[in-house]
Amino acid sequence: MKIAIPKERRAQERRVAATPDTVKKLVALGAQVSVEAGAGEASRFSDEAFTNAGATVVSDLSTLLGDADLVLKVQRPLLASDAEGLDELGAMKQGALLIGTLSPFASPEALQAYADAGITALTMEFVPRITRAQTMDVLSSQSNLAGYRAVLDAAYEYERIMPMMMTAAGTLAPARVMVLGAGVAGLQAIATAKRLGAIVSATDVRPAAKEQVESLGATFVMVESDESAAAETAGGYAREMSEDYQRRQAELVADTLKKQDIAICTALIPGRKAPTLITDEMAHSMKPGSVIVDLAVEQGGNCTLSKPGEVVDVNGVRIVGHLNVPSRLATDASALYAKNLLSFISPLINAENGTLQIDWDDEIVAATTLTRDGQVVHSAFQNN
Repeated sequence: MKIAIPKERRAQERRVAATPDTVKKLVALGAQVSVEAGAGEASRFSDEAFTNAGATVVSDLSTLLGDADLVLKVQRPLLASDAEGLDELGAMKQGALLIGTLSPFASPEALQAYADAGITALTMEFVPRITRAQTMDVLSSQSNLAGYRAVLDAAYEYERIMPMMMTAAGTLAPARVMVLGAGVAGLQAIATAKRLGAIVSATDVRPAAKEQVESLGATFVMVESDESAAAETAGGYAREMSEDYQRRQAELVADTLKKQDIAICTALIPGRKAPTLITDEMAHSMKPGSVIVDLAVEQGGNCTLSKPGEVVDVNGVRIVGHLNVPSRLATDASALYAKNLLSFISPLINAENGTLQIDWDDEIVAATTLTRDGQVVHSAFQNN
């Protein structure tokens, strides 16, 4: 089996889908691994390191992709219709297997292109949250880093210190940080802010988050009701709440937010626009010098004033909307993502002869398969 690791070409992307460590393990499984020249450069993995791990470094993209049985990507491949002007999909051979974070909800039209090209596409975002798939959970590994980085970005923009500091000249009060959304990113943001010495509070629509938040030393802020008791899906994600609940929760958050110095927004609903958590009015109520970091900016944003890819100042409040936050920690993000891929791929490889041997009825494979045999097969997209 021939595995190809191309360089990522989409804007703001510095990660790579393999590291020298995972290449060694793929080679040990019997695969031939080829890496595009410079693919790991932005993540601080050199061509020499990949070569030493047993990979072949290939300079020509068409040669790399045209010979591959399995293509590993971070983001979805470029199509001929994309503005970048390079057709990565067209360079892949018919029958190849494509695995990556393919963002099918953001680009459902790409699925038909994969099917038409005869590509079998599997997306890592759809790995189910079950025990045996924990090591494959891309959303968790990348969100963990995003939550950590969000606090560092907030601290950078905040023009005061985070911890309480007692000096001969006087005492400086600690920053007050509120985390909106206590999923993986939110919990990591809470832990990081606490380590920096801030006073932390957090909110989430899922009652189950209360214990986790409080175990990290933060105060939990939430409207409790019958609706909130059923606010979590079987997969562990938040459900979309009713307008009445959203109104009452917004009132509670607004009252709390006025007293905060930093707000970290992390709330996402798979396949939907991010819920609005901080309105214009709520942002205006914060003190000058306060900071809002919106990790959901690429899905519409939790803050109505955030702008994708920008840091804006609104009445003295800085609103941070960095894109692709995990990529801002490219070395570690690549290492974790590559291990997620390795865990996902290993059961698909026949250990005796190094070929792909896929059980299409397997729960994990079935949940992640978008296209197969020239058809869009995932139930969420068959009517598109």
